[in-house]
Amino acid sequence: MSRWEPDSAERLRAAALEIYLEQGYEQTTVAQIADRAGVTARTFFRHFADKREVLFLGSELLEQEMTAALAAAPASARPIEAVAVALDAAAEFLGSGLAHSRRRQSVIAANAELRERELIKMARLVDSLAQVLRQRGSAEPEARLVAEVGIAVLRTGFEQWVGGPDDGDLAGVLRESLARLGALVER
Repeated sequence: MSRWEPDSAERLRAAALEIYLEQGYEQTTVAQIADRAGVTARTFFRHFADKREVLFLGSELLEQEMTAALAAAPASARPIEAVAVALDAAAEFLGSGLAHSRRRQSVIAANAELRERELIKMARLVDSLAQVLRQRGSAEPEARLVAEVGIAVLRTGFEQWVGGPDDGDLAGVLRESLARLGALVER
């Protein structure tokens, strides 16, 4: 195999997802993933700490996009309105890959270890959003509460989008979920 492996992280991600869908996450080895991607296991470990992390490629970028959007929300925006801006950024980041998201979600849903990892990633997102909300002037516990609500909307809206029609609009689903929540709170 060559020393230079262009786009190897993306190839590893695609290979892992294919194999996980074919034979299951538990039965898949790093060596199989690397072989399918046309790289060495050593290259795999240059990109990912373990075979779980290959499914979470882009998590840091999602966090960066959401926190940047939240920080850039108008200063006059209430905390929940600012979080809605972050949700729009998440929808833009995630919303064009419905087929991939469905496949990835089916692998995660079938494995408790992966569901746990997903929850850890979501908790980190909550922490990051709460930090930005505090920087914007929100006090505790409001900053934490609004960040938790935002991620709850992201998670439930994402699940609805993945399970919905092929022409589904993640941004629309997230806005609708947030509006539904607002209506429930006002009752």
